[in-house]
Amino acid sequence: MPVPDSSSEPFPKLHHLSLETTFCGVEHPLSTPGAPIHQYRGIKYATIPARFRPSRLCETYPPITDASKHGPICPQIRSRKSVEENLFGIPLEDIPHQNQKQNEFECLNLNITCPGDLTLHSRVPVMLWVHGGGEHGSGSEWFYDGGSIVRKSVQCGKPIILITFNFRIGLLGFATNALIRDDNKAAGEEGTGNYGLRDQRLANEWVYHYISEFGGDPNNITLFGSGTGAADIVCHLLSHANATEPIFHRSIIQSAVFEPIHPDVGSAGWHLSRLMSALQVTNIEKFRHVEVDKLLGLGHALRVVDDGVFFREGWQNYLGPLHRVEHSHPVGKSLTSPSHSSNHLLPPKNPKSKSRSRSRSSMRNIRSKSRHTLRSTPVIPEHTSDILQPLIIGDSSADSLLWSHAISLWTASGVVRRLKAICQSLGKTSCILRGYDISPYTPDEEITDRVLELVNDARVAWPTQCIADNAKKERGGHGVWRFVFDQEGPSRGVPHHMADIMYLFDNVPLPESAKIAADYMDVDSFGSETGQSDGESEPCVTVSPGDYNTDEEGGRGRTRTRRGSFSSCLAAKCESIVNAARPHSPSALSIQSATGSDSSSNHGVMVDTDEQSWLIAPVDLHSYTRVRDAMQERWIAFAYGEVPWREDKVFVFGPEGETGERSNAIFEGRRRRRVWKEALEPIGPALVQKVGVELSRGPAHGADRVRY
Repeated sequence: MPVPDSSSEPFPKLHHLSLETTFCGVEHPLSTPGAPIHQYRGIKYATIPARFRPSRLCETYPPITDASKHGPICPQIRSRKSVEENLFGIPLEDIPHQNQKQNEFECLNLNITCPGDLTLHSRVPVMLWVHGGGEHGSGSEWFYDGGSIVRKSVQCGKPIILITFNFRIGLLGFATNALIRDDNKAAGEEGTGNYGLRDQRLANEWVYHYISEFGGDPNNITLFGSGTGAADIVCHLLSHANATEPIFHRSIIQSAVFEPIHPDVGSAGWHLSRLMSALQVTNIEKFRHVEVDKLLGLGHALRVVDDGVFFREGWQNYLGPLHRVEHSHPVGKSLTSPSHSSNHLLPPKNPKSKSRSRSRSSMRNIRSKSRHTLRSTPVIPEHTSDILQPLIIGDSSADSLLWSHAISLWTASGVVRRLKAICQSLGKTSCILRGYDISPYTPDEEITDRVLELVNDARVAWPTQCIADNAKKERGGHGVWRFVFDQEGPSRGVPHHMADIMYLFDNVPLPESAKIAADYMDVDSFGSETGQSDGESEPCVTVSPGDYNTDEEGGRGRTRTRRGSFSSCLAAKCESIVNAARPHSPSALSIQSATGSDSSSNHGVMVDTDEQSWLIAPVDLHSYTRVRDAMQERWIAFAYGEVPWREDKVFVFGPEGETGERSNAIFEGRRRRRVWKEALEPIGPALVQKVGVELSRGPAHGADRVRY
């Protein structure tokens, strides 16, 4: 259990009876005498027996475990500024220095941030963050530090534990072919590939077994993540393990970015065989001995594979339109059914707890004690075998800016030719061209905007809506809460990918001009329009009804500038950012030039470094605080099993500091739902996904592309 600090103990210690070790952590910088916050870093949760083998739960520790430093991360190509930091749009001097060591076999570790006054009996909810970034990134990044959210939870009177962790990514985390499959089978392992997903499951298991002595509730774990991390959470929701032995209880999916899921080991093996041939290796043992540095950057085409073991039956239908879904098991009961009088999650079904502090039988009988006692707050019924995990899901309106550099290289004729090659059907190609107003004669100054819209819908927005619709149907029409994040990033002035992370974790420094702008701008404009009170006085769960009136014509079309319900100011900002991102701008700096990647990379972003254009912050301090508080409070409330907002409403974050519940009609004004139905549904999710990925990678070298 946690041991209180004394004057002779300058750092927090936690003696873990089950693991027979004492974790020596650090006092978090946000800690105060009245609200101490402790952090335990770099705790190993699993070991890797060999390259391309599933990890194993770590249960043996030395008597004293140093938890004062972050552990190694999965090997990857690193640059002075990460993709996320470039997206944030902050200068290099404002980025904290991190010397993250890389180690292929020591990278499975986690970081626990918790209130310092918890005991074994506290049993507060646990929030487990799954980082994104594809084949880059880690859970130890400074912008994922959990201190701000934990501090907010204490201020709300709803303390939580927040955990970030590292797992295998890229080729090390997702490579497979027939050779690796046979090797795994010979070692007695079920399935092959998806090692990164299996690492994530094991991190969840470690938390389930051992978090109670940190003061956490193993029967109240919320998975949340963004980008490819959010897509990984969807994979866990659709996994066989989750259907038979669920060990998390809620999930929050933020701007999930899906890479193509290989339908079988043979398809995944084709990509890997090309790499092995280039490396001149012919067997698995030689492949294991290739220096890890030679493998970095080679795994961009390797992601999740359906190996016949990981996923449940019928999972593919979940990613398509609602009418295509055929469930492989009975639809879950309504989460608001009167027949369920209990208000919180039960322990996972048939847990395999190895904790020595409690027996399996006693674990089954323990209900979550992390319930909030306010009777006036609506709560979510317990998660049982016939009630599936509730989830919050949403996206940002400009997620495709993640690939804006590569997309800016397309010509109109090049886009049309690529779409014809992908679709292999004139009818399907015409659906897309009509829906997004693209033709060989589209002006150069417009084609980038239109491809950005198509990619945004194909890779993020439409899949997000499909998952939300199918999850709601599977849950009997309840248990799914939808949000849209249209709030501008504090520095770049558009709701770009990862902008929501800046508000949620509250670690990215604001421009100085944001504080100045707050003194001169009309900061209460949205509050007066929607009837909401100031963000400082909002409770953790609020109902603030309000509808957008959407005209029939505004629901269709290609850009937000055609819709009166969406902020014209935001639309103008979006257009200015995209234009500034074009390579002909001398002030534009591409992420590729910083990372060493070529223009076909999945992470192409252009960032305007002309300081003259950012003298006035696009977001003032009041708007930032309002959106940050609304997001943190609702995420924390959800972790406590409370209804975050009304299920028949959509919660909006932004633009310009707006927050609150809105009618579902807002989708007609903020998202291209009619275009999805007319242009994307007819060609199917698999082809839509391929279109999005191919266009986001930009034209091939030597192909018809914009030249400057």
